[in-house]
Amino acid sequence: MKNIIETANREGLSRIDNSQPFLVDIRFANEVLPGLHDFVIGHAGPPMDWEQMCGPMRGAILGAIKYEGWAAHDIEAEELAKSGKITFVSNHDLGAVGPMTGIITRSMPLFEVFNETFSNYSYCTINEGLGKVLRFGANDDEVVNRLKWIEVTLAPVLKNVLEMSGPVNLKVIMIQALAMGDEMHQRNIAASLLFARAIMKHLAKVDLLPEDRSRIVAFIMGNEQFFLNLGMAAAKAVMDSAHGIENSTMVTAMSRNGTSFGIRVSGLGDGWFEAPPDLPQGLYFPGFSEEDANLDMGDSAILECMGVGGFAMSSAPAVVRFVGAGTVIDAERYTREMFEISIGKSEKYFIPTLDFEGIPMGIDIRKVVETGILPVINTGIAHKQAGVGQVGAGVVRAPMECFIKALVCFGEKAR
Repeated sequence: MKNIIETANREGLSRIDNSQPFLVDIRFANEVLPGLHDFVIGHAGPPMDWEQMCGPMRGAILGAIKYEGWAAHDIEAEELAKSGKITFVSNHDLGAVGPMTGIITRSMPLFEVFNETFSNYSYCTINEGLGKVLRFGANDDEVVNRLKWIEVTLAPVLKNVLEMSGPVNLKVIMIQALAMGDEMHQRNIAASLLFARAIMKHLAKVDLLPEDRSRIVAFIMGNEQFFLNLGMAAAKAVMDSAHGIENSTMVTAMSRNGTSFGIRVSGLGDGWFEAPPDLPQGLYFPGFSEEDANLDMGDSAILECMGVGGFAMSSAPAVVRFVGAGTVIDAERYTREMFEISIGKSEKYFIPTLDFEGIPMGIDIRKVVETGILPVINTGIAHKQAGVGQVGAGVVRAPMECFIKALVCFGEKAR
């Protein structure tokens, strides 16, 4: 049986490493995500209902309801959310991902990413920026108006730009960004600038009012996390191509909703193995502390499944101060630990600070349980109360219980 598992896992590793994710279009959620119509809301993490939701998730839900025009204010939106008329679905079940609360509704524009190698698609929202944003649970008029601007102004322009530029190779950008000091989860400075470089010459040709062009350029260039959502969509397309391999013990998704942390395993179908999430350890914005923080949340841990983010921490020594991870030596230690629980190393994505060693790729549930080493995830920190937004950034570990449950299930299936 061991040889069968190793063969299956090598196949999964090959699929991840050889996938070619391209940004091909901007599409609206109701066009491409099955069942995402009126009164349906996609969210990060395993499935849950209103009663289970944490503060920032509830705050984001209220913001999404107002954004869609289903309610005029928070009280009316909360009544609707509680009424049972809203259907809540996991983004992963829709073929999509979203950072932090991960909220997706029918009118939201999405990045459409195509995995050219395996002909599968994935989707992610457009990054709003940092701080007081929907993905961190903020929901006031400023947040809703920004989302409307993204829908009405930014998205059509980006669609037009992609029609001129053709598909944008996200794999090439990610490989270059790793060499320039990014890890693709909390540090996306190089990747965001590389993406901007790829599109700006085409953006200059779009027929726009000067004030619209100025705001779009300022929004993209001023948002160091703009590439985060693109990287997530790329990682989703990559990891989906490795899902469903019989006898594989590879983790193909890790996701959190602020209440539950779940993993999916390639050889174990589409179910989730869940456990309570932990509180991130990190740095807080002035005026906030650990007492204000919500438990870990977001679909963005799909990046660590691919081998970037916390797994590639040593490629981004500058990020350790932002997430409170310690020193450059600590960053290397994190990456070295992740090699211990990974199926192998990439032959395409390299870490310059480790003498161009390939990133650790493909989490193996067997190795996690055997070694006791838990996957490390770089993450943002949301305030535990609805409506506040981001209060910091840090590092968190996946809970062991998820991997034990998955391994027990795998053993029972193998009998």
